[in-house]
Amino acid sequence: MAPEERIGSHLKRAEQALLAAKNTACKPAAVTVPQYAALLWLAEKPGISAAALARLCGVTPPTMNTVLKNLQERGLIERTPHEWHRNVLETRLTGAGRAALELADAGAVRVERALADAFTGEEREQLVRLLGRCAQVLAAQA
Repeated sequence: MAPEERIGSHLKRAEQALLAAKNTACKPAAVTVPQYAALLWLAEKPGISAAALARLCGVTPPTMNTVLKNLQERGLIERTPHEWHRNVLETRLTGAGRAALELADAGAVRVERALADAFTGEEREQLVRLLGRCAQVLAAQA
């Protein structure tokens, strides 16, 4: 199969371009894309465990622990023992974390809007359906 015929190569190229654009967008907040994703989900689900956060962000638990360690060292999150399960740490944004998230999110939203604006509404819906189908097929291969 020729490289240009491989859908995976096109998906990877689009993913790399998206990550590069979001990395640039997150620079003013001094966070990486994985850190931004963690902050975004923490704003949505305060107190979530690291394992659950890893699943939402699509990374491994060890990777998420590194992301959280770095965010905690910078004072962007705080981690406290769960009220009933002392071996589970609850993670929450600090004020500085919320400010970093707002700055990074403004840039990330600009990237997402520019991407969405490149398609008609019908094209966006079709693209989402097609990408969903890709995910289903690939999950069945794993």
